[in-house]
Amino acid sequence: MMQIVDFEEFRPMLLGLAYRLLGSMWDAEDVVQEAWLRWESTDKSEVREPRAFLVTIVSRLALDQLRSARVKREAYTGPWLPEPVLTSQAGPLDTAELRDTVSFATLHLMERLSPPERAAFVLREAFELPYEEISEIVGTSVANARQLHSRAAKRLAAGRDRFQPSDGEHAKLLARFIEAAGGGDLSALTDLLHDDVVSWSDGGGKVRAALNPIVGRDKVLAFFAGLVRRYSGFEWYPLEVNGEAALMVTMGDDARLLTFGMRDGLVADVFLVANPDKLGRVQDL
Repeated sequence: MMQIVDFEEFRPMLLGLAYRLLGSMWDAEDVVQEAWLRWESTDKSEVREPRAFLVTIVSRLALDQLRSARVKREAYTGPWLPEPVLTSQAGPLDTAELRDTVSFATLHLMERLSPPERAAFVLREAFELPYEEISEIVGTSVANARQLHSRAAKRLAAGRDRFQPSDGEHAKLLARFIEAAGGGDLSALTDLLHDDVVSWSDGGGKVRAALNPIVGRDKVLAFFAGLVRRYSGFEWYPLEVNGEAALMVTMGDDARLLTFGMRDGLVADVFLVANPDKLGRVQDL
């Protein structure tokens, strides 16, 4: 007797996969909906492994979308940052690898990868697919699938700590940062920042934001000092985004999501997502 498979059982996992590949939950939802339509029109009796079948469909659809999305992101106004999502919306996070590959800093770093490299990394690291299956999804040889994963892992390792801070440490660091910035205590901020810290602001042309990455501790300090002068003060509340602590910060009439990437125990990347189109899933509605 044929086993009855409910697509909805796989939907959270498939959304998590597509989101890791695309960095946008809006796009991930479109991909998973298209996968559902294909599933509905498939003869289920011919599908021996429903999970593998659906992972293949979603991965290939996401790869196609990622290739076209890269062109749009190159023409984006200012830096393009991933769309943040509440941890509860990010799909299963049962393993350290699943949590790491959905973190905001990792998603940002994955923008440096080619689409095949990104797919090989996500499918191997987060979903533990064998290289034989990855090669079929990406459309390459098994040996090349191994090389794609290896190159991706090396490129990502160069931009992040091997050992990430705990959730509690991350939350405390965020609170220290925003309190120091809001109070204008630049000396306290200095102690938190890596020498080569980069501040990324994504306004998407919708709100005022830095149009280029701000590089170096002194320039980042000056940038935040300017924000403090421009606005009378910050209001903020904590939330958990992409498996980690984050802050929703109100500056005047604008809201920004603030989170960090770490290296050597210090803040190496400051991410400010201000584009209102990307904040709908994480704002306190």
